[in-house]
Amino acid sequence: MLKKTIGVATALLILSAPLAYAQGTSGAKDAQENGRLNPTEFKILTDARVGVVKIALQLAPEQQQYWPAVEDAIRARSEARYRRLSVFEKRMGQWREVDPVQLYRERADALAERAAGLKKLADAWQPLYQSLTPDQKMRLRLVTVRALEGLGAAMESRRMDMFDEDDSEL
Repeated sequence: MLKKTIGVATALLILSAPLAYAQGTSGAKDAQENGRLNPTEFKILTDARVGVVKIALQLAPEQQQYWPAVEDAIRARSEARYRRLSVFEKRMGQWREVDPVQLYRERADALAERAAGLKKLADAWQPLYQSLTPDQKMRLRLVTVRALEGLGAAMESRRMDMFDEDDSEL
């Protein structure tokens, strides 16, 4: 049963990756050009990630009552991340004089917002996590490790793409 669950979770992660590069809309074309997802694609990717976690956990009926709060917190953090990335991208496209003090204040505000979202996520997870069986906890750890590995690989790929773009401009 565990192998089947892990297989399904892995398949969903693998199948959700092409959504980031889906073609067919002008938004998808823009996303490929600048490496960003449009809001619809970002929501689809978030839906897939939420689905993977829920499938991996195989919640019992008495655990289902805790899931909506967790899902809402995951989605809220995802939406906040999309907003932060959009603001960052907009600012990077504007040439302006940098005010270091204002930059520090904006960074502090962004970090405070991220901290609040992370605390909300932890608060939402706590009752559900306490109700999980050891097997469910192990599956959650596996999904989390896979997600972190994927995030690290994506960040490294993005970093390499940025270096390639810099080299092509020389």
